[in-house]
Amino acid sequence: MADLVYQQVMTDLKKRIMANEFADKKLPDERSLSDQYQVSRSSIKRALNVLANQGLIFKKRGSGTFINPLYLKNQSSFQYEGTNLGITDSLNTEGAHPSIQLLDFQVIPASQELQQDLFLGPDEFVYEIKRLRLLDNQPFMIETGYIPIKLVPELNREVISGSIFNYVQATKHAAVTKSFLSISVDASNANDQKLLALKPTEPVGVMSGIFFLDDGTPFEVSNMRLHYRYMKYTTFVKV
Repeated sequence: MADLVYQQVMTDLKKRIMANEFADKKLPDERSLSDQYQVSRSSIKRALNVLANQGLIFKKRGSGTFINPLYLKNQSSFQYEGTNLGITDSLNTEGAHPSIQLLDFQVIPASQELQQDLFLGPDEFVYEIKRLRLLDNQPFMIETGYIPIKLVPELNREVISGSIFNYVQATKHAAVTKSFLSISVDASNANDQKLLALKPTEPVGVMSGIFFLDDGTPFEVSNMRLHYRYMKYTTFVKV
């Protein structure tokens, strides 16, 4: 119930921000928001913390909480839902409709490298999930992910044809909130050229790394190969 309360607050605050209700770009303080929504201050604090982590707002010590002007200028880079860290949510999609084509789905023994990355034992298994992501039916990303079976033993083709992160949040009450990623560029291979409609001379963007649940559990090792036109990646860095 507590999760539902803070998510409702988040959803409503986003709507109010979009309606330009806060003309001075400053949100009311936590006490005022608590009174407005008739919820505890801890629920308000949690909602604001998630919005801040998503980059929609920022807190200035001694001055209050403000709307990020970049959110208003470039909303296509802020298409987050709930608390999940969706990589494709922060790419340069420019409002296009996303969809997923499942290429392959199987269970395999965890390799030594996957055991190390996902903190698995030598006899444990993972799902190997290969998907093609599309925008307005145009392919833009080849995604290969490895998820420990013990974390979501009920995964099936229907689930992985949609958002796995959102499924985990809805059924396990856990969210993917952190990642360790490397971003680079590579020469396209024959598979890239076939699936992404690239010429042999055209490159691909490569994003690879580990996604973590909010309790610190490694959830997925992922490798993503992107059409170079979509390699404009927006993120937030705490220094």
